[in-house]
Amino acid sequence: MWRTRAAAACVICRSLTSSSYGIKRKSPLQNLHLVSRSIHHPYYPSSKFQRPPLRISIQQFSSLNRLPLHKTKLLNVKHGYQSHRNFWLARLASRLLKVRYLILGSAVGGGYTAKKTYEQWKDMIPDLEEYKWIVPDFIWELDELVDFEKLLKALPDADDLAKLLPDFDKIGESLASLKGFLSPGSPGETAFRATDQGYDNDKQFKKGLLGELILLQQQIQQHEEEARRAAGFSSQQKRKVSDKEKIDQLQEELLRTQLKYQRMLERLEKENKELRKLVLQRDDKGIHQRKLKKSLIDMYSEVLDILSDYDASYNTQDHLPRVVVVGDQSAGKTSVLEMIAQARIFPRGSGEMMTRSPVKVTLSEGPHHVALFKDSSREFDLTKEEDLAALRNEIEIRMRNSVKEGCTVSTETISLSVKGPGLQRMVLVDLPGVISTVTSGMAPDTKETIFSISKAYMQNPNAIILCIQDGSVDAERSIVTDLVSQMDPQGKRTIFVLTKVDLAEKNVASPNRIQQIIEGKLFPMKALGYFAVVTGKGNSSESIESIKEYEEEFFQNSKLLKTSMLKAHQVTTKNLSLAVSDCFWKMVRESVEQQADAFKATRFNLETEWKNNYPRLRELDRNELFEKAKNEILDEVISLTQVTPKHWEEMLEKTLWERVSTHVIENIYLPAAQTANSGTFNTTVDIKLKQWTDKQLPNKAVEVAWETLQEEFSRFMTEKKGKEHDDIFDKLKQAVKEETIKRHKWNERAEDSLRVIQHNALEDRSISDKQQWDAAIHFMEETLQSRLKDTESVIEDMVGPNWKKRWLYWVGRTKEQNIRNETKNELEKLIKCNEDHPAYLANDEVTTVRKNLEARGVAVDPCLIKDTWHQIYRRYFLKSALNHCNLCRRGFYYYQRHFVDSELECNDVVLFWRIQRMLAITANTLRQQLTNTEVRRLEKNVKEVLEDFAEDNEKKVMLLTGKRVQLAEDLKKVREIQEKLEAFIEALHQEK
Repeated sequence: MWRTRAAAACVICRSLTSSSYGIKRKSPLQNLHLVSRSIHHPYYPSSKFQRPPLRISIQQFSSLNRLPLHKTKLLNVKHGYQSHRNFWLARLASRLLKVRYLILGSAVGGGYTAKKTYEQWKDMIPDLEEYKWIVPDFIWELDELVDFEKLLKALPDADDLAKLLPDFDKIGESLASLKGFLSPGSPGETAFRATDQGYDNDKQFKKGLLGELILLQQQIQQHEEEARRAAGFSSQQKRKVSDKEKIDQLQEELLRTQLKYQRMLERLEKENKELRKLVLQRDDKGIHQRKLKKSLIDMYSEVLDILSDYDASYNTQDHLPRVVVVGDQSAGKTSVLEMIAQARIFPRGSGEMMTRSPVKVTLSEGPHHVALFKDSSREFDLTKEEDLAALRNEIEIRMRNSVKEGCTVSTETISLSVKGPGLQRMVLVDLPGVISTVTSGMAPDTKETIFSISKAYMQNPNAIILCIQDGSVDAERSIVTDLVSQMDPQGKRTIFVLTKVDLAEKNVASPNRIQQIIEGKLFPMKALGYFAVVTGKGNSSESIESIKEYEEEFFQNSKLLKTSMLKAHQVTTKNLSLAVSDCFWKMVRESVEQQADAFKATRFNLETEWKNNYPRLRELDRNELFEKAKNEILDEVISLTQVTPKHWEEMLEKTLWERVSTHVIENIYLPAAQTANSGTFNTTVDIKLKQWTDKQLPNKAVEVAWETLQEEFSRFMTEKKGKEHDDIFDKLKQAVKEETIKRHKWNERAEDSLRVIQHNALEDRSISDKQQWDAAIHFMEETLQSRLKDTESVIEDMVGPNWKKRWLYWVGRTKEQNIRNETKNELEKLIKCNEDHPAYLANDEVTTVRKNLEARGVAVDPCLIKDTWHQIYRRYFLKSALNHCNLCRRGFYYYQRHFVDSELECNDVVLFWRIQRMLAITANTLRQQLTNTEVRRLEKNVKEVLEDFAEDNEKKVMLLTGKRVQLAEDLKKVREIQEKLEAFIEALHQEK
């Protein structure tokens, strides 16, 4: 029986070894399993088999792959001949026991292969951790709300589930037959058919382990033979096709595949955009209270805004990353930015400079497509054409306002934020286009200014330079490429963008030139990546959607892409936006912590300097100092209401009399005193007082009141408060005072009401008691003495010093003073001769005086005589009036009797009493207007001025200056920058 089985096994072995595997063998039994050899050829002695080291080649794994159709390399076995022994039963048992080692080795090898395949499959699965936000929060909390153990117990058993599952063997057979049906004549058809036939013919070998091994070996052999036949057949067919057609077919197939996946990608992005929009809208309504990605870029943008206003006095330069967009004028910079922002947000012009100042654009995600400025709360809806036009107009207005007189461009940055679903998060800065020639209407230094602005932004070692080159013009005319190559010679942070490729393809004679540009072989500059984009047909009214459609259509039909001059990932603004965003965030993650450490060191230095210089003062910046000064100024304005009424009235009465006393003496009292009798005196006085009240007095009174209020306000503002006084506020207080006085206007109706009051006061002639009479005489006497003193001083200046001063101080008279002195002596003689002389000289009296002086050898002009007479007579009149005032001290009794049967007439005392009473009543009325109305209006004006100053940063910088202010200002900004950077870094780590 054993011989029969051995003979059958030998037949099987010969059938296996008769097939050629293309492998060199040392023994005809090499293809057999060890157990097979030991059973079928017992005359071969047992030998030790030397196995070569295991070689495993890593290959792509797929669950849809069939058995690998490659040549197998069997083990080389070295065996020798030994003498035949008859213990065949023991040898058979020992060989059969080795089967367990084969099974164990197969299990271990299969387990290792399964584990490795699982790891490869797991690595191919994309990392969905960053998309965790798509799943609502309540999903992660289901394990707390739902008892999964109860659900698990309620599920059916494994046996019940097995009954419900389909027969996978039958499904596999159906799929195999379907595949063979759909691809007739394919190389795999015969292979699968041969496999099935082999499976049917060799059923007798399935019962034993040896039969299974032999069946597996035959299937592998058949598959390899069919694969070689299919390869030989396809090679014969391909030889008939020329190499050019083969290349064209491959290129077309590649292009179709790229376009297919591009459309799939766009469809998925559109669906993702809609989902993101819905999620963000729900977040806006407060359904989910979690921080989204948009907050990260907003935090970063706030840091950049603060840094743009920060004066780096301590060598802490702004090295935070941002995307700097540079290019020649009209190269398409603005259009590229608009395609990235997905909105036509910038003003446009044909051939003229439109970007006149840097524009910082912060792109972030949001539920609605809107734009807003940093210093404004208005949102522009970018889906509405009206808001787009208003936004473009606002940007143009801000640019023109930032440009100083006599300049063309400005260094002031306009900060704009654009939010919308699907926008790539980044910060871009659009710079004015580089020019080669200054044209008419531009400032002479425009070219140098643009170069300096561009270099200032590009010299940041962490800035990403987006170099825009116009593809429709000759590359040799480019200026910006040389500038970029100077700032980034190695091209480690430069991305090159070729615009207007559609025009370039039409106009350029050699398309290879475009390929050279994109490959970086034409320009001396280097770059991280090269992109080719199309930003429209040149029509400013085109929408973003139409431009995107035109760009996709162009590249689908472009020969540049079909001929592989351009690669699919190098075209369209969509790919450009993704690449720039990835590069931006990579640069941010690499440099932001270093910048935070630099500002931390700067903060320590500033705090140390403050403690050394101002150990007992708080660190108040300019805004805080302004608030403190504002409170002090308002307190001082409130102090005006605490001034006593008596103080107001005394100041008003004194100031008003100083202002009107000359008019009263010269135009009212002196003319009335020249009259013949008391009736005429009173009539003259009444007429002149009425004219004065109607025309001048109310206006003078209001002016006096306003000047008095100014003096008190200035006194409170400039008065030092002892040790608590801080001279850092002096300039601010002075500016507030001047601006408030300039704005304040007295109530126009005050003059009308005051006129009536003053007229009634002057009409009253009744003096009720002796005290009022004495007060009027005292007021008259003080007034006349003051005027007499002034007149004596004028006469002394006219005639020179008297004999005492000449002898004591050794001074003399001038020639003119001698002439006036002689004239004075002659006029005094004239007054002594006629004590009742009128106030004016007659012509014959002037002639007489002149002749008398000429007789003594003094030539005198008649005008000099009249001028000297005015002062001489004035002195004489005031002395006479003072004597008359002394006589009237006892005249109150005669006044009560209306001076009947009395030679004494004191009408001048009554006049001064009327004036005095009018002054008191006017001062009281003005005081009421001050305390009730004008002080409050002044306080209101002060608040308005302070509010205006608070909004004017330049004004505050000009009025609050000094090392202390600047140090506190730097310290505050450095602290704010450091804190925001640390918060941003923490959020960045959380996002990772």
